[in-house]
Amino acid sequence: MKKSLLTIVSIVIAIAVAACMLTVFVACDKPANNNNGGEEGAQLAALNVNGVVSSTALSSEDAGSPKAKESVKIGLICLHDENSTYDKNFIDAMNSLAAHEGLAVSQVLIETGVPEGNECYTTACDLADQGCDIIFADSFGHEDYMIQAARRYPNVQFCHATGTQAHTAGLANFHNAFASIYEGRYLAGVAAGLKLQAMQAADPNLIPKVGYIGAFTYAEVISGYTSWFLGVRSVVPEATMEVTFTGSWYDETAENSAAVNLINRGCVLISQHADSMGAPNACEAAGVPDVSYNGSTAEACPNTFIVSSRIDWEPYYKYCLDSVVAGKKIATDWVGTIATGSVKLTELGNIAPAGTQQTLETVSAQLQAGTLKVFNTANFTVNGQHLTECAADVDSDEAFEHETNAIVGGIFLESVGRSAPYFDITIDGITLLDTRF
Repeated sequence: MKKSLLTIVSIVIAIAVAACMLTVFVACDKPANNNNGGEEGAQLAALNVNGVVSSTALSSEDAGSPKAKESVKIGLICLHDENSTYDKNFIDAMNSLAAHEGLAVSQVLIETGVPEGNECYTTACDLADQGCDIIFADSFGHEDYMIQAARRYPNVQFCHATGTQAHTAGLANFHNAFASIYEGRYLAGVAAGLKLQAMQAADPNLIPKVGYIGAFTYAEVISGYTSWFLGVRSVVPEATMEVTFTGSWYDETAENSAAVNLINRGCVLISQHADSMGAPNACEAAGVPDVSYNGSTAEACPNTFIVSSRIDWEPYYKYCLDSVVAGKKIATDWVGTIATGSVKLTELGNIAPAGTQQTLETVSAQLQAGTLKVFNTANFTVNGQHLTECAADVDSDEAFEHETNAIVGGIFLESVGRSAPYFDITIDGITLLDTRF
């Protein structure tokens, strides 16, 4: 059967990203073009950017006339439907916003099963023609088509989650958003580390190797599994991790097979950045503890579920709604945090060790206070060395050029140069089993 054009393009992009991963170490060994030697307090200057917004405060800049909330119409474009934990997370947040803000059914239009292709453009245009003032899209591959629609409808606000181009697109009505989910994954990793530690206490011969199923070799996935692993290692410093990729955000069969393979390779605890129940179900069947993503699997997998981290998109939806109602500009890049209620953990599963909740509360407070930094370069090495400089691909281009120094004051400053993650380094202790995707 012939591959679709979208599939072919995805493969080409993935190959380029994989090639880029092979060269990132060279980039990290060289002084970055715009390194100014500043401390963390000068992070925006060091990254040469202008104002990633990390709170729900409205801009002081006017963007148009205020509008009554009851007349605002919102559209949401989803790659899949409620069967995908990822898309369900966006849909649930939109429904929660509507309930909390008293929006009528006619004010919220949700389109599901919209591929990462021209269908996204036509859907966005259709929502604009139906009178939507704000249109959200939830998948990385939707971005080019949202930009195309934004150019056609300059009076409509187009807000894209996980994208990378808003800060360079030059469009006043196109915006990117993400959250510091790397902090949520770190916390989930701490919970996993505590479970691993308890498993070691019960079996002194246990080898502390964990496994991770990723969708693609994108920075978003790399940032996620690295932060999770660093959380694990904060409890069990000798832990190692194997990572495999499926080449799809949602493929239950592939995710299940990937988990089975990791378990067969000796991984005693599993996590994932993929959207189906494939991996959790495989872990439940094998009796291997699991950290899921975007929602609890406690009901389906009561014997193996530890915890799950997720982004709550309702604070961003509300921020955008409030901005339009007030006639204020929406931030070009917006980053939600633990403090804004954007980064959340589920309740712990019944296999989590005693004391886990208290530890997570302590670590969360440290993250919010800034006394703990997930990507503190003192806590990891690359080829045996602690990084002092590292060029990151903040400004997206076809060559995936790593043009911006992201390490300031010994900290890799994730989601500062733009909202979407750009940490794409393979650190020591992690083995990649497959980088085709």
